[in-house]
Amino acid sequence: MTSAPYRAAVVTVSNSAAAGRTDDRSGSILNERLTGLGFDVAARIVVPDGIESVEEALMGLVPNHDLIVTTGGTGLSPTDLTPEGTLRVIDRAVPGLAEAMRAATFGKIPFGMLSRGVSGVAGTCLIINLPGSPKAVSEGLDVIGEALDHAVAIATGDFGRHD
Repeated sequence: MTSAPYRAAVVTVSNSAAAGRTDDRSGSILNERLTGLGFDVAARIVVPDGIESVEEALMGLVPNHDLIVTTGGTGLSPTDLTPEGTLRVIDRAVPGLAEAMRAATFGKIPFGMLSRGVSGVAGTCLIINLPGSPKAVSEGLDVIGEALDHAVAIATGDFGRHD
């Protein structure tokens, strides 16, 4: 990165982690990986599953962050509602990120195609949903990690960072 790092937030969506019954391993991995990619992880929160809880968390973070990455709540269970909460917040979809992560699992991981995660821009903040497993977080960032800095630069209007 050529100037100050972009501000990122990590949002873990999990009833058990929000209640303190399980450790937030996926959030820890996400925090570590984003930092390694040069982002300043300025916020890390855990919220319970639900459309409203996700929407409220994202709305509170969007004004002060350039990138928000969620982990959890993207599957098929009745409580997996992270995409629905995210769709209430984003202004424009960025489907290629989620499509690339799903496509990378074809022929390798039989359940990757079940992820319903979405990506989009709210104002000038890029929001990306990742699945909840630590392995899926790492695999997702392996796929999109190289594009994140450029995507955030474009979303924030910081065109001078990428000549």
